Amino acid sequence: MSQTRKIGLSLGADHCWPACYEEIVRTLNLRLPLGSDTVDFAVERVRVEPFDLAAPKKYDLVLDRITHWFPTTREWVKKIAIDGTYVLNNPWMIQSAEKHTTYVAMMRLGFPIPSTWLLPPKQYPDEPDTNTTVRRYNKLFSLETVGNEVGYPSFMKPYDGGAWRGVNKVDDLRGMHKSYDESATQVMHVQKAVDNWDLFVRAIGIGPQVNCIKYDPAAPLHARYVVDFNFMDAAGWQTMQRYARVINAFFCWDYNSCEALRSDGVFHPIDFANACPDSQVTSLHYHFPWTVRSLVGWSLFAAYTRRKPRINPNWQPYFDIADTPDLPFEEKLAQYDALARDYFEADRFEEFRQTHLKNLDEVCIEFFRTPRAKEIVREKVAMLFPKHEIEQFTEHFYGLVQFWCKTESERLGNTR
Repeated sequence: MSQTRKIGLSLGADHCWPACYEEIVRTLNLRLPLGSDTVDFAVERVRVEPFDLAAPKKYDLVLDRITHWFPTTREWVKKIAIDGTYVLNNPWMIQSAEKHTTYVAMMRLGFPIPSTWLLPPKQYPDEPDTNTTVRRYNKLFSLETVGNEVGYPSFMKPYDGGAWRGVNKVDDLRGMHKSYDESATQVMHVQKAVDNWDLFVRAIGIGPQVNCIKYDPAAPLHARYVVDFNFMDAAGWQTMQRYARVINAFFCWDYNSCEALRSDGVFHPIDFANACPDSQVTSLHYHFPWTVRSLVGWSLFAAYTRRKPRINPNWQPYFDIADTPDLPFEEKLAQYDALARDYFEADRFEEFRQTHLKNLDEVCIEFFRTPRAKEIVREKVAMLFPKHEIEQFTEHFYGLVQFWCKTESERLGNTR
């Protein structure tokens, strides 16, 4: 008997990675054994429509990209997760675990987060209850005192994040006042800048898989993800991979990125609530095929095994490790990572890759060399760049994708 695992792609403005994802799954044309049965896979794009709260389960897995900003889909995703559909990512943790919660939680685990304070809003809506509450309970405070406690330079930014929205570098008290005045009704964080950092790393985690990428925040968007192979030693790679995997498992996120700055050999996480990270070829370029391949592998595994969604995170085992006396952070991190690998079934996933997806690497390399892959790149470029730059940037991004194909072929021992 044949069983079909149905995968839904819940999409917003994404274009390039879903098109590549569909082509690769179609090319794989999997018929996997499961006892006396076989399992195949069907992929379709999810449409936004009215839905019956008692509707039966339709998908085994949904790869979701819009619940962080599209409320109709957010509520639909919550409904299907309760029904047992595995969703990348947990919709409640996306909604509830904003930047503030992630900072507090990882500080609790001992991560070297820069000193961070939360400020009440500068302004409030003119409402009777709000006015009464502010008048009775809001304590007058000195912004100068806060600035001195945190230190300069620092960054003022909204506590819930949002694509670099409202982020300002503050060098002195005057700048602190200016930034706070401009924040209006937003709740803000003030976070100490990492002094003398020499490396910015963004680690993208998909299930147990983590790709560490050198990042240049000062570059144009299409050049921020740097192509570099020797920017960290083995210990640095291990630390950043563990950071990303632990954070993702802790918050039940399958697909998230972690940013950290290295100073005096220590990696300081500064932004790691990105449970809908950039996935476009126009920003990831060389790193784009890794992202698509990793999404394909992890989603097929989760669908095939009918991986159960964890709706409620289990934080206590992490806190138990955190509270172990006289245990260095590096050893705590290793123990946290063991919990994370267990959560993501890392060994079982690797066995699945080796047994059922042995040709995934080759299929991806071959696909990204095709005219269809270049057409997808061109379509994405045309959505973002002016007409006179389309040809130039199509060649640029597709050329970097070809460079990935070359380096991956060499890694696999294929000289093509």
